[in-house]
Amino acid sequence: MGISFDRKVAASADTLINVLGDEAVLLNLQSNTYFGLDDVGTRMWQVLTSSESIHKAFETLVGEYDVAPAQLRNDLAELVGKLVERKLLEVVGE
Repeated sequence: MGISFDRKVAASADTLINVLGDEAVLLNLQSNTYFGLDDVGTRMWQVLTSSESIHKAFETLVGEYDVAPAQLRNDLAELVGKLVERKLLEVVGE
């Protein structure tokens, strides 16, 4: 089951991020695993971690990108799922 878009997410305490130009590298300090983000993924990360909910991040991003809302919603849900699974992002209050 997916994470509700009404929830807020934040970088986990064990995550380091280094933004290099338009791209980013995330490091999970517990597993020493790197995860790279392209320019769109980096922007999603920035908006997700500064928004009051995933839905608010979605609203911001749909205004920034020329993409069908359903596609953006799927891409955002997939990214959040992968980042939570790798313990780079956590659902706040869960």
